[in-house]
Amino acid sequence: MPSLHPGLALLPFLLVGVAVAQAPGRPRPDAAPPQEPAGEPAGRTSDGTTDPQAEGADGTLDGPVRSYAVTITPTGNAALDTALEAVSSLQRLRERVPTSAEGLVARALQDMAQLRNALRSEGYYDGTPTITLAGEPPDAPNLALRLAARGPEPVPVVVGARTGPLYRVSRATLRPFVAETDIAEAGEVAGLGPGDPARAAAVNAAQETLLTRLREAGHPFASVPGRDITVDHDTRTMEIVYRVQPGPRARFAQPVVEGSENVSGDLLRRASGVLAGETYDPRELDRVRRDVLALGVFGTVRARTGDQLDDEGRLPVTFLVAERPFRALGATAAYETRYGPTIRAYWEHRNLFGGAERLRIEGEISRTAQTGVNGTGARLSANLRQPWFAGLNATAVTEIAILRERLLAYDRDAVTASFSLERKLSTRLTASAGVAGDIGKTSEVDRKIDYSLVSLPLGLRYDGTDSLLDPTRGYRASAVVAPTLSFGDASSTFVRARATGSAYFDLTGDKGSVLALRAGLGTLAGAEAGQVPPHLRFYAGGGGSVRGYDFQTIGPRRSNNTPRGGLSLAEGSIELRQRLSGPYGVAVFVDAGSVSDTAGLGFDELRIGGGVGFRYATAIGPIRADVALPFSKLPGNSGYGLYVGIGQAF
Repeated sequence: MPSLHPGLALLPFLLVGVAVAQAPGRPRPDAAPPQEPAGEPAGRTSDGTTDPQAEGADGTLDGPVRSYAVTITPTGNAALDTALEAVSSLQRLRERVPTSAEGLVARALQDMAQLRNALRSEGYYDGTPTITLAGEPPDAPNLALRLAARGPEPVPVVVGARTGPLYRVSRATLRPFVAETDIAEAGEVAGLGPGDPARAAAVNAAQETLLTRLREAGHPFASVPGRDITVDHDTRTMEIVYRVQPGPRARFAQPVVEGSENVSGDLLRRASGVLAGETYDPRELDRVRRDVLALGVFGTVRARTGDQLDDEGRLPVTFLVAERPFRALGATAAYETRYGPTIRAYWEHRNLFGGAERLRIEGEISRTAQTGVNGTGARLSANLRQPWFAGLNATAVTEIAILRERLLAYDRDAVTASFSLERKLSTRLTASAGVAGDIGKTSEVDRKIDYSLVSLPLGLRYDGTDSLLDPTRGYRASAVVAPTLSFGDASSTFVRARATGSAYFDLTGDKGSVLALRAGLGTLAGAEAGQVPPHLRFYAGGGGSVRGYDFQTIGPRRSNNTPRGGLSLAEGSIELRQRLSGPYGVAVFVDAGSVSDTAGLGFDELRIGGGVGFRYATAIGPIRADVALPFSKLPGNSGYGLYVGIGQAF
C-alpha cells in the first residue's frame, strides 16, 4: 500500500470550524463547504488514495491518460506554501494515480476548495486560490477537450494563491461548557492573544496547552467540547471562545501491572504503587512508567488509564509490560595510540532471583603501548544491582573486583569491594551513598607500597540529555566526594572529590550540528601526594581527557620523566559534531587540561590539544575515530593520538 504524502499530517489543522459573523453593511459570505459523510468517499480506497477504476472522484474519469507537470508558485509565506502543497491532489496524485484530461479538470476543481481551506488555516480569509491548466482556469468551457487534443507533452499546471491581508486574533477567551462550572484552574489562554495571526495551528495549540494545564492540575478527563470561532471580514479579525469542561479532580488508584510472568508481583506493586493516592498528573504517570522500565526486565512498558473513576473516586491505572530476555552476552573494544587496545566482555542476568536483580560479570584485558611498560592489564568484576532493597525505594549496588594495572605511572594489583544505595530524587537526579574497600600493592619507579583503604563515597548524578551514547541536547553532571582512610605503608586521611559536567546544544534543531562542552575538576585535600596511593592521584591526557597527549602524561613528573600524578585536576573540551549524510559525520574538537601538585587548582602546566574525528551512527551509538595533535609536545610523547571506540568522547 503506498504511503501518504507527509504533508497530509497538516490536514487536521485545516478543518477548523468557522462561524462567520454578519458584518454591518456586508452580505454574509458563503458557508464553508460541507464535509463528506462518514464512510469511504466515492472513488477513494481505504488509505485515502484514489481508485483509478472509479469515475467522478478526484479526477479519474475514463479516457486516455493525460500526463501533467505541476508548478507551485511561492506566496512568500513558507508555512502557507507547505500547506498548499500538502492539500493539493494535483501534486499528491500526479505520479501515483494517472488520470485523463477530464479527470485532470475535475482534480483541479476539487483542489480549489482544498486550497481555500489551506489559505484560511494560515489566516488568509480573503485569499483566493489560483489554478491554471495550460494557462486556462479549470472552469473554462470545454477545457477537457482542448487538453485531450494537446500533443504528448505534459500539461503545464500552475498552482498558487493571492493571499490578501492576514487576519489576526481580536480576542481568545475561556468559558465553561456547563454554566457555573469552575474553570479557574484552566487559567488564561496561552500562546494566542490580540494581534496574533489567526492560524489554525495556533488555535489548536492554545487548546492543547489549556488541556495540559488542567490535566497537570489533577483533571484526567478535561476536554474542550465546543469552540466558537467568529470571523469579522470588516476588521479582518477572529474571535475564539473555548468552552471548557474540566471534569472531576482525581487521585490515582493502586496501579495494576499486566504482562509479567517471571518478575515478582510484590516488586511490581512496590515500584508502581508510589502512584497510589497521588493527585493525577500525567507527568507523574510517565515518571513511574519510566521507573518500571528502568528495572531492566521489560522491553516495553505502556501506561493505560481508565475511562471513568472507580467506586472510590480514583483513577484506575494499568501498566502493560513485555518481558525482555533475562540473559545477555556482550563485548566492546577500543584502541588508543600509546595506550593500546582494550577488550571487554560481559555476561548479564537481569532477573537473578525473580526481583529484577541484575548480576553483571565483566572481564577486561588491556595492553599499553607506552615505552618502558611491560605486562598486560586485566580486570574481573561482579556487580549486583537490587532494586527496592529491603523494601526501600532505593537500589543496592554491590561490586567486587580483582584487577591488575600495568601503566607508565605505576603498577597495581588489588582487590576492591563496595556497597552503596542509590535513590532517585527526581526523574533526572540520583543520589548515592556507601562504603568501599581497596586492598592492594602498587609499584612506582622510586618505591613500592602495600596499602589498605576504606572510604565513604557520596555521589550526585544528573542527566538531562536525550541520549546516553550520543547526546544532542541537554545537560549532564556528576560529583563524588569520598572521605578516605589509608592504612599500610602510606597511612593518611584525606578527601578525594571529583566533579564533571557537560552540555549539548542542537544548533540546527535537527541534530545535524551539535556543540558539545565538557568540564572536569578534581582535588585531593588532607594529605601530601606521597601519602596518597598513586592510583588515586590525578592524571590527564589520552582519550576522554586531553586528546593528542599520551595517556596520563600531563602533570607532575618524576626525575626519569614518568608521570607522578597530582593533587588537583582541571579539564575542558569543546567539540562540534556535524552530520554529513545519512549515518556519516565528522567532529572538530579542542581539549585542555592541567594537573597541579597542590590541592588548589593551578594552570601553570596547562596543555591543549585538538583534532578531527569521523563518526558513523549505529543503533547502539556512534562508532568514533579521532585523530588529535598536541599544541605543545611533551618529551617522550608520540606527537599524535588515534582513538577508536563506540560512543561519543563525552
